[in-house]
This record gives sequence, C-alpha cells and structure tokens, in this order.
Amino acid sequence: MYSTVYTGGLHGMESYLARVEVDASRGLPGFEMVGLLGSEVKEARERIRVALKNAEAALPPVRITVNISPASLHKEGTSYDLPVAVGILVSTGMIPQDYVKDSMIAGELGLSGEIKPVRGILPMALEAKKQGLKRCIVPLENLAEAQLVEGIKILGAGCLIQLIELLQCRDGVPENLLYKDIMYMEKTEKNTDADSMSGNVAANMERTADLAQILPDFADVSGQEGTKRAAVVAAAGFHHLLMIGPPGSGKTMLARCIPSILPPLSTQERLEVTKVRSVAGLMEEGAGLLKNRPFISPHHTVTSRALTGGGQVPRPGLISLAHRGVLFLDELTEFKRATLDLLRQPMEERRVQIARNSGTYVYPSDFMLVAAMNPCPCGYYPDRNRCRCTPGEVQRYLNRVSGPILDRMDIFTEVSRIDFAGLAGENAGTGADSRSLRMQVMEARARQEARYAGTGLRFNSQLGPGEIRKYCRLGLAQQQYMEQLFHALQLSARAYHRIIRLARTLADLDGKDTIEQVHLSEAACYRMADGKYWRKKG
Repeated sequence: MYSTVYTGGLHGMESYLARVEVDASRGLPGFEMVGLLGSEVKEARERIRVALKNAEAALPPVRITVNISPASLHKEGTSYDLPVAVGILVSTGMIPQDYVKDSMIAGELGLSGEIKPVRGILPMALEAKKQGLKRCIVPLENLAEAQLVEGIKILGAGCLIQLIELLQCRDGVPENLLYKDIMYMEKTEKNTDADSMSGNVAANMERTADLAQILPDFADVSGQEGTKRAAVVAAAGFHHLLMIGPPGSGKTMLARCIPSILPPLSTQERLEVTKVRSVAGLMEEGAGLLKNRPFISPHHTVTSRALTGGGQVPRPGLISLAHRGVLFLDELTEFKRATLDLLRQPMEERRVQIARNSGTYVYPSDFMLVAAMNPCPCGYYPDRNRCRCTPGEVQRYLNRVSGPILDRMDIFTEVSRIDFAGLAGENAGTGADSRSLRMQVMEARARQEARYAGTGLRFNSQLGPGEIRKYCRLGLAQQQYMEQLFHALQLSARAYHRIIRLARTLADLDGKDTIEQVHLSEAACYRMADGKYWRKKG
C-alpha cells in the first residue's frame, strides 16, 4: 500500500515542504530509504524500527521503501523520523491516510517511542501554512514554538503510542480538544506620519520599561560623556562602533549599556531573531517570540566556525545569533586576524553565506558591531609616563586589526582614564541615564522610518551610494566643506560615504531635515582616532 506524508526540511534559514512517500508491498522483508539522504536520516531506519516495536506497532514482514522528495535537495537532521514512522503506519493500514493528508509532521524518535524536539520547527510551521496545509504535528517540547505561527492548527505529541492512539480515533482527531488555533502575533498598523512620531515613541517606551530594569544603565557610568554620545549616535543609526582606551576606563561597561538605549524589537524583527534561534536549535521549551535584542559577546578564542556558522550540517553562527542586535568584541586585538577578517563580507552584505557540496546556505547577520581594545600591549599609549611600549610594538599590536575591518567601522572613539573627581566628586553619577538617551534614539529612529517608508531601508547605516545621493543631499557650503575633508584626511570612497551617513544620523538626532556643517564636522571627528592610531588617514 502506498502513502504520502508531508514534513519540513531546512536549507539555511528557509524551510521547504518535503514529501515522504512510503510503499509497503509483498516480498522479501526489508526497509530501504532513498532521496539524497544524509547520514542522520539514513540512521533513522533503526530508530524507527525499534520505536515502532516499543510502541506496540512492530513492522509487519513486508518490504518497505521510503522516498523523501524532492530528491534534488540534500536531507539532513533527525526531524524525518516521525513522518517516516507515520507514513509506515499509514502504508500498513494502522492509520487512515485522510487523517494526515493535510498535516506537516516533524520530530525525532527515541528507541522507547519518545518524540524528541528538533530544530527549525518555526520556519517549518511557517512554510506549512504558506503551502496551505491545515495542521502541524510536532514534538510536545516544540509546541510553544510552533504556536507562534497564526492561522494553523498545532498538535504536540510526547510519545509515539499517544500519537498512534489519537490518529486511530474512528471519528478522526477531535479538533476542539486536541488542536489549538493560535492567533498570537499582534496586528500593528505601521504609521509613517511624522506628526505621530512622539506617540509611537511613547508607546515603545512603555514596551521597554521592563527591559530597562534588567539592563545596565548609562547613569551608572561615571564620566565618559563623549563616548556616551558616540554610543547614542551608533544606536540611532545602527552604526558600527570601536572604542579605544586604557584598561579600566569603562569600555566593557559602556558596551553592555548599549542594549538599554536600543528600541524594542518590532513584531517582524521578533519573528526574525526567533527564527534564527529555532534553526540553531537554541529555543527553550515553552519560549515564545524573543522580546529583547540579542547581545552576543564571544571570547577572543572563538573559532571561525562558531563565529560565522558552519559545520557538516550548517548552522547559524554567533554573528547570525546577533541579528538585529549587538555583536560585542571585547579585546579586539586578541582575536585572530583571520577570524576578524571573516566579518568583512557579513558587515557589508548583512548576511553570511556558507558553501557546501550540498548547496549554499544563507543566514542573516544584520548586527551592530561594537568593539573595544587597548591602544598598545600594556594599554597606556600614548601616556608616556606609564607606557613603556616601543613604537614598533605599538604598531605591530594595532596591525592585528586589518585595514578592511577598520574601514568598515563607522565611529572611532577614545575612552579616557577616569580621574578621582570623576569617580567620587560631587558630579559623579550625574550624567544622562539610559531612559533619556533611549528617547533620543527612538525619536531619531522614528524619523528614519518615516523617511524610508516603503523603500526596504530602515537605518541610515543601510544607505548605499545611490540612496546617499537621494536622502543626504548637501548644500553648496556643505559640499565645499566635505571636499576639504576628503583631501585633508585622504578619505576612501567607503570612509566618505560613512561620514555622510553619520552626518545624516546626527541631523536626525537634532531633529533637522537637512545636513548642516556641524553634523559633518562631528561625523568627521569620529574618524580622527583611525588616523591617530593606525598612522593613516580616512
């Protein structure tokens, strides 16, 4: 007897609908699986055989042939166990075909018949809905994750025996009891009217009230007003930030405060970052859509594969887990230069591509890079009273960061050592707090959303040369000023465009529609440390 069951396969961040075809026929008993299968899928035969036996549904003495299509795509992972087992049960007449014909089934089987969780259930459920299926049958531990998809019915099963009993019901599965029609995601209207910006900002401020209570606050950082300003500019336009300063100056604490001034995730962004964690297999049982922007801080010994993703069965790396959030690289010069250079393409394209024989896997990597480093091996350059490093040692230390990575940084800021008055004086701890800084960031973000509505752009940092000419037009005086800067600082084309994008963000923070010379001047100042430490300009 022939049967068909639908399941979901993963290829990068995307899922596709796979069809499990099972034929049980007379002949020499056997169990064959075909369809360009990976080792994990091939090993499913023994897991399925034993799981069915322990679920009191042992395989009859027939020849079973399983084909998983499309055969042109490489099948990987353990999520095919359950759909193959259900397909066998249908082929042998234990379960009616009609009960599963409109279902997407995914799950791993243990030898006892336990149905174990698998990664990627969220994109699989989204694809099932897109393809018009009516329900998903998933492991019980993946139930909350699958229920994030609205408009499709979800059944979570903990063991194969339970699932068989449910599917063997003579009247079919009782919809009103076992399935839940989840309408979870909020329906929000995108308002791009500039007059309503303050209302949107106020609403978002309420959504971040709880978040602000658990994140470090900029009010706890003594002094460093210049670096705080740089952090606000970076957060407002989603620009990359590099902090340079001696040990103990507060670079790490400043970086950890940045998430407290970022706007909350939109519904679409929450779905995106949750989807990444689902594909990576990092979703916790019962977890819903992620609420907070990711903050990923890898150790400097991180491997290239862990940072960018990969493996025999490719999975997202740390830069993808930082999607829509912050990737913080502390002690930047301690990272291997080859590892840092892997960030060059993802920083530009906001995605990472992993090539394998089975195809090319694409994962998102739209992150805000925040990096911190010392200016020399001892950390005190250019203070010659404390620094004992030779010029050659300083240069070799700084050259651990390649020029292309530096060229992709938008903001360079020096973090100076705090004196006693700054730590314990009357004015200590009187700086702006994260709440007030977040309000500035969100107002600037609102202006960007209104400006780029319907274009696919969201932040000033995403502007290409064509968009810069359209949205960042300069007056005659500003053009002449930029020409002077271009020649004086010997700017590259990339550095020139980064200054313009920064100036656009600074104008948004000031509530201005046009870029003024003061904005260009401040933006150019954020490139000065580049020339000071790396002995080059631009």
